[in-house]
Amino acid sequence: MTTALVVILVGLLLMLAVAFLLRRRFLLSGLGAVTMWLRPVRSPRWSVGVAWYGGDVLLWYRGLSLAVRPHERLSRNEIQVESRRSPGREDLALPSDVVVLTIATPEGPRELAMDTSTVTGFLSWMEAAPPGT
Repeated sequence: MTTALVVILVGLLLMLAVAFLLRRRFLLSGLGAVTMWLRPVRSPRWSVGVAWYGGDVLLWYRGLSLAVRPHERLSRNEIQVESRRSPGREDLALPSDVVVLTIATPEGPRELAMDTSTVTGFLSWMEAAPPGT
């Protein structure tokens, strides 16, 4: 009886791991998908995830989750880049070669961290907004 229970638990854990890896592969396979860290409003912790930006919206999916819906949805016409900096002492969870952008959102300031090449693409996407938005 206990052997069967162990086999079932191992099988469930294996299926969970496969589902997690397939979700991550699917998220990163899309056009405009990049790895991005996000620090929500009034939070001291960074969260790693996958962001898709295209059209007029940035969709951010938490990295350590099985959710199929985005955790954050930021509209291009509602956000504005306020500053750019290198990671500091309070950013120990981030790789040293990323750039941190502080953005203004309707909910308050947030920080996004991404690779240098990703920053270039992200800022180009921000500047490519249609006139009047």
